[in-house]
Amino acid sequence: MNHKPSMLVVFLTVFIDLIGFGIVVPLVPMYSRHYGASGWVIGGIIASFSAMQFIFSPIWGKLSDRHGRRPILLISTAGAALSYVLFAIASGFADHTVALWALLASRVFAGACGGNITVAQAYVADISKPEERSKKMGLIGMAFGLGFIFGPAISGVMLKFFGPTAPGWAAASLCAFNFVLAYFILAESLKPDSIQSAKRPRFTQWGHTLAQPKIGLLILIFFLATFAFSCFESTLPLLVSDNFNLGLSKSEAAPATTVVSLFVFCGLMAALVQGGAIGKLVKMFGEPKLICASLVMTGVSLVLLPLIHGEGALKWLSVLKLADIQWLKMLGALVLLSIGSSLSRAPVFGMLSNLTPANEQGATIGVAQSAGSLARIVGPIFAATLYGLNDSTRALPYLFCGGISIIAGLLAVQQLTKK
Repeated sequence: MNHKPSMLVVFLTVFIDLIGFGIVVPLVPMYSRHYGASGWVIGGIIASFSAMQFIFSPIWGKLSDRHGRRPILLISTAGAALSYVLFAIASGFADHTVALWALLASRVFAGACGGNITVAQAYVADISKPEERSKKMGLIGMAFGLGFIFGPAISGVMLKFFGPTAPGWAAASLCAFNFVLAYFILAESLKPDSIQSAKRPRFTQWGHTLAQPKIGLLILIFFLATFAFSCFESTLPLLVSDNFNLGLSKSEAAPATTVVSLFVFCGLMAALVQGGAIGKLVKMFGEPKLICASLVMTGVSLVLLPLIHGEGALKWLSVLKLADIQWLKMLGALVLLSIGSSLSRAPVFGMLSNLTPANEQGATIGVAQSAGSLARIVGPIFAATLYGLNDSTRALPYLFCGGISIIAGLLAVQQLTKK
């Protein structure tokens, strides 16, 4: 490879990967409900992706410490493309039972191959100065936000004009293109003298990482923040459908367009914050206070969301003319949530990176991502099961997760500012 490691190239790799992810994620609850899945089954299908990430993220991280970032990024990108092919096939089955099993299989395989984010963050750490890492991690967060702008938007267009299998094929095509792009322009970032990571068994690595007080605390905070956010991510399509009487279905374009447009809106808000504000805010307030503020904002917004009720699909022109106050309230709560959730990842991983030796960046970030994956296993199952019990329990996962997020924020500012 004649190319030099580039922030732009790894950003582009993650961005295209997240577009594919963003195409599929809003559809999983809708498709699962359409095929007759109960609340806990919907939660289980969503959580299966994270269950596999929980198992494989540290493995990919350690492999990238030993063999380099580039080959692991290529393997995970190819795996993502194949998982979306399976999703596309699953979304076309007529038999509901077969379709649900195929959806589950597609998410399991996607999670097992999902090493991109872990390795991309290690890549950023390789090519960044310590004082710039929170800012550069914000660019990876921006790729998240942009992926959730373009992904759901593409999903809505493909669903409306080409049918329920089209989003999966679009995601697979994008990931295949990403593999080719990365193969030709992505350079290795890991220096040869750093490719000697400590060879610890998996749970020994967990113990080694979590035993370091501030690193362990940061990973706990990331776990709690991710658990809280997974409530929103896994049940928003159901909440919007029920609170605004949309009659959510994978075969009806209007409700699906409303749901994916909300994901687009959230992604846009997050990308605006992560793209330009993270570096300045870190300099102004420092990582601990920024983490606290982000988690408190997220918690407040989660408490507000289930309290908003209206009638009918979202019509953006009506909102702009203040004709529909309930949708305006919903968008306001989502702005708060998007800003809050987008501010926490970069300073958390920036601090983790600065506290970790160069030869353990992938392993430490892999443990953190596994903790996040663990939160995304229990979070969706908890939220979707509790949400689906009956009408009176719909608000409970949001209230509980909102409280968890606020507590995590207060814990962060209290403990991380200690010398």
